[in-house]
Amino acid sequence: MLSLDEFKTSLTLPSPLIPFKPNWEGASKVSLYVKRDDAIHPVMSGNKWRKLSHALKSPLPNAVVSFGGGFSNHLHALGFACYKLGIPFTAIVRGDYSAKPSPMIRDLMQWKTRIEYVDRITYKKRNDRAFLDELKLRFPDATIIPEGGSQAQALQGIEDMIEEIEIDFDYIITPVASGATLAGIVNALNKRNSTTATDFRSLNRAIGIGVLKGESYLEELVKQFLPISNHQTNWHIDHNYHFGGYAKAPNELQMFCYDFNDSMGFDIEPVYSGKAFWAVKDMLAKGKFEDGSRIIILHTGGLQGAR
Repeated sequence: MLSLDEFKTSLTLPSPLIPFKPNWEGASKVSLYVKRDDAIHPVMSGNKWRKLSHALKSPLPNAVVSFGGGFSNHLHALGFACYKLGIPFTAIVRGDYSAKPSPMIRDLMQWKTRIEYVDRITYKKRNDRAFLDELKLRFPDATIIPEGGSQAQALQGIEDMIEEIEIDFDYIITPVASGATLAGIVNALNKRNSTTATDFRSLNRAIGIGVLKGESYLEELVKQFLPISNHQTNWHIDHNYHFGGYAKAPNELQMFCYDFNDSMGFDIEPVYSGKAFWAVKDMLAKGKFEDGSRIIILHTGGLQGAR
């Protein structure tokens, strides 16, 4: 078991911000960078650590309960952190993987996670007040963390990521599923723009790449985390790159990720980061960015989910 300070010494923070120069149509007309949150830690990587960093603060929780599917990056990261920090962890998993555990489930078992498999009807109650009250009675000493780590505290961890970026930029691009990462970015850019932007054209802008079918739905997920006075920052979600839905990965996307990983010096996967990088390549070819734009692509980690 590690202390929180000992655990944090294993993390690479700030995460690297690297120039990115792919041989893509239109790439020479802009400046591209990648915020390598995937490099924070081999296991506890990407936006999963960012979202949990303010929930796993001193004093640490007595116990933790959270939710996810059988390949959940969130449960994987949280299970690892709880194991290392000596926090009892209960994972409520959608679907029964007891007969054939996924790679993620096998890791949780190794990390002494208490796993509860529930059916889809029960899992849909994960945000219902009555269901959460029942969980609090069962686990009175536990901190309950929502699916994906998407809670108010998560936004501060994402804002920490933006504060690490010391260069000027025009756009930051991130995959979107639960909405918390994009919401944290928007909050951080609102603060930055309120002190630096002189007109609309000088605003830092955020583009989310929807990785699941969810037009309007994903926007509402983001807005639930934002103040009512959602001022200044220009943000939107592009829904053209979900490839049919969450975790859908047709051959062309898989081949794109394979070729990328073979040539770019770091890896992506087809569920989150692969769709974001594909989107940037396509938008560059279509001239969606002004010449000279400085564009940051956030690599949110999640490579274990491709197992």
